[in-house]
Amino acid sequence: MQLSRQAFLLFTLNFLDAVLTLFWVDNGYASEGNQLMASILDFGYIPFLLVKIGIGAIAAIVISHWGNLPVAKYGLSFALTVYVGVMGVHFLTGLSAFGLLSDAQVYEFAAWSQKVFVSFA
Repeated sequence: MQLSRQAFLLFTLNFLDAVLTLFWVDNGYASEGNQLMASILDFGYIPFLLVKIGIGAIAAIVISHWGNLPVAKYGLSFALTVYVGVMGVHFLTGLSAFGLLSDAQVYEFAAWSQKVFVSFA
């Protein structure tokens, strides 16, 4: 995949994360997991979106300008991996919000994922 496509994908996932976060928070299904972004969300939806989209735009600009450096390619791959995981969290949140996933299944998944992440530490 070309670097510009990957940068666009990263920006799109960032934007989708912002919109889904606002939807889940507004409907009381979830809270913002990032404490810095949660404090910005306390100021309102517009400041949250501006900061979130601004971060995505800055990342896209940096990638397009210095994308030829190996560290940029690795950083982009890492960021995309993280955002795919974030989209997985949004997917599970949606399943839970719409009653397709029980609380017990959510807790079971949380316990499983904690064990997985502890094994990497």
